[in-house]
Amino acid sequence: MPAIDLNCDMGESFGNYTMGQDGALMPYITSANIAGGFHAGDPHVMRETVELAAEHDVGIGIHPGLPDKMGFGRRTMDVNPEEVQDYVIYQLGSILGFAKRHGVTVQHVKPHGAMYSMLSESEEHARAVMEAVQEVDPSLTYLATDMNIYNVAQEFDNLNAIFEGYVDLDYNADRTLIVEKQKEPKDPDLVADRVVDIAKYNQIEAVDGTTLDLPAKSICIHGDGPNALELLETIHERLNEEGIELQRLAEFV
Repeated sequence: MPAIDLNCDMGESFGNYTMGQDGALMPYITSANIAGGFHAGDPHVMRETVELAAEHDVGIGIHPGLPDKMGFGRRTMDVNPEEVQDYVIYQLGSILGFAKRHGVTVQHVKPHGAMYSMLSESEEHARAVMEAVQEVDPSLTYLATDMNIYNVAQEFDNLNAIFEGYVDLDYNADRTLIVEKQKEPKDPDLVADRVVDIAKYNQIEAVDGTTLDLPAKSICIHGDGPNALELLETIHERLNEEGIELQRLAEFV
């Protein structure tokens, strides 16, 4: 039976600011990427999000970003490999603490925003982060957002790496993502069709009609999208119809 993991970025509220729909979306996902406090999130939100994930038996991961809350971690920074490695270890340590307190484990690492772009463009930065992940906890899975990062991960003998696909964003023919400046509602049926194509056939259609190979075992749904809950409800209906099982990320390694 084919299987897929559904992941979502969570815990991105902080202080008086509320981001996303964590409470509504958590029952529909299998893995949560929880902000580490640099691009978003704070200690109280992290605790609440870990508690929420544990309540719904959702796999927990750290979503580390650059130290730039004003820019939501999406602005480029001049950071060397050692510095980005320290940023990841610092944020990973925070979620490991909350996870231990609540008797759950951390399963994965998924860099956010401009940090992800940095790792995609620089193999040296990517290796530094992957080395840090292995040194802190070799059982952790690295969630690779594009093929550049995924290919670097293959250099490591003992690093668990899983490729991630997107269904609420479009792909160019070269497998790069088209990132929107302003999020718009998505067609639930189209998004669900894409999930089925990835789970059953490891493929997705690019904007020019090209069929792309996409060896993804995890699919990201953006929790801050205007109709994210509708998308997840429709995806669940289609998965049931197609006989596709939902599994947490950790079950694929």
